[in-house]
Amino acid sequence: MNIFVAGGLWVAGAALAGGGIAYLVRRLGGDGEGRAANNDAAGQVFTIVGGLHAVLVAFVLISLYDSVNAAGQDARTEADSLVAATWAADALPADTKDRVHQLAVAYARTVEDQEWPRLADGGEVPATGWRQLDEMRQAVAAAPVDGDWQIDRKTEASNQLWAVYQARQQRLADSAGGGVSAVVWFALVLGSLITAILLPNLFGGTRLAAHVVIVSTLAGTITLLLFAIHELQNPFSGGARVPPEAFTSALERLV
Repeated sequence: MNIFVAGGLWVAGAALAGGGIAYLVRRLGGDGEGRAANNDAAGQVFTIVGGLHAVLVAFVLISLYDSVNAAGQDARTEADSLVAATWAADALPADTKDRVHQLAVAYARTVEDQEWPRLADGGEVPATGWRQLDEMRQAVAAAPVDGDWQIDRKTEASNQLWAVYQARQQRLADSAGGGVSAVVWFALVLGSLITAILLPNLFGGTRLAAHVVIVSTLAGTITLLLFAIHELQNPFSGGARVPPEAFTSALERLV
């Protein structure tokens, strides 16, 4: 489903539910329960609870947003280091050069075609990429060199392959991180219900229509933030997913 449609349904559903509850509370409870007289006390509690909840939501959102950006940067670093290692290996003997180039192309295709779908759906990533990367390392390590230039190029190729290894480890860790833990989700959902449904219905004095609009708007806004958190949990899926464009570009430079 399109992210805008899904988000709109989330927000609309929450707004309708919040408005419906506010309407029932006012119609069934009336204004004779002294809610208007408690507005000052309820307002102080709402300020404290709402502020704490806003801090939690903001912290989670910023953390996940940074994780998505970091995952994109790690993917670019991995792809760029792969190309750099291949270019450095061009100065090595022909058999090593050809072998590293062949493995680099195969590795980029493995990441793009086999690993990326698994990163998105949370499936197990095949070990093919690790094997190809290790074969590249062995090919570079076993390459005979003659002179300072080839020694320098061999060292550079090894360093770039190490950078590929580090970025790959981080990419897989980003996917397997699990997003927001169950404890944090519990705090987010319960805090949202208290902030958007329970506390606003303790206030009195406003007209029924205005009260329904206020509660609906608050419920829809908080749900919008929860939807954003849900979509940002996995950097490789959802509305903010990181595409494999870095490896597509790497293939264009290698093939």
